[in-house]
Amino acid sequence: MQVYGLLGNPVGHSLSPRIHQAAYREFGMDACYATFEPEPADLEAAIEGARALGIRGLNVTIPFKRDAISFVELDELADRIGAVNTIDFDGDRPTGHNTDAIGARRALEHHDVTLDGARAVLVGAGGAGRAIAFALSDAGATVNIANRTESRARNLATEVPNATGHGLSDLTDLLTNAEVLVNATSVGMDEDDSPVPAETLHRDLTVMDIVYHPLRTRLLRDAADRDATTIDGGWMLLYQAVAAFERWTGQEAPVDAMNDALRAEIE
Repeated sequence: MQVYGLLGNPVGHSLSPRIHQAAYREFGMDACYATFEPEPADLEAAIEGARALGIRGLNVTIPFKRDAISFVELDELADRIGAVNTIDFDGDRPTGHNTDAIGARRALEHHDVTLDGARAVLVGAGGAGRAIAFALSDAGATVNIANRTESRARNLATEVPNATGHGLSDLTDLLTNAEVLVNATSVGMDEDDSPVPAETLHRDLTVMDIVYHPLRTRLLRDAADRDATTIDGGWMLLYQAVAAFERWTGQEAPVDAMNDALRAEIE
């Protein structure tokens, strides 16, 4: 049996097992996806133990995405982002990748969003924001990063090509001519609130929220009311899993089966 899994602490809430198991069932693979909760001090031992046991690949989630970079060989994108969410064991040393960035880009492309030459506004400069900023920039977009603490946005913008950093007070001006808006904060997850004033949204905007619980966040409802295109957080979650599956197996992922499994849990 091929074994894959997730490293995090805690991981009981994760939807990754359901998504990946759906792919294994679709292909009739003799495989399983397990969850592991090592203590932070045991992270290196957990990664090395997985390699020694013949585990084929691992996803990595909070709080280990940054710490894991010390124990793997980074690919170019993960190195720039400074975080790992996927590990494979094909080489002499575990290799770390970041499929969060790939997931964000593929979620937008799935909805026919053209990023090359687009004017994008990204709200949030934390871990998810870093990955998405690089994804947007690498796809050819101009990236205006807005964050509650403006200095964090400005610092991130110095690392990302074609990016500028701003405070949230600049959102009105930034969104006037923007074509893409991505919320990379957790605002809207635990409260019916939005990080973006509703009056700044418009019909020429595509709005993606990475929050997937609830699916229809206040931001997405406000955007729909103004005839903007909306993309819920389930799509990025799906496509980061798709990218991990394809890296580990070398096969094109059964996207529909994985999406059906995900939507059965979150809709």
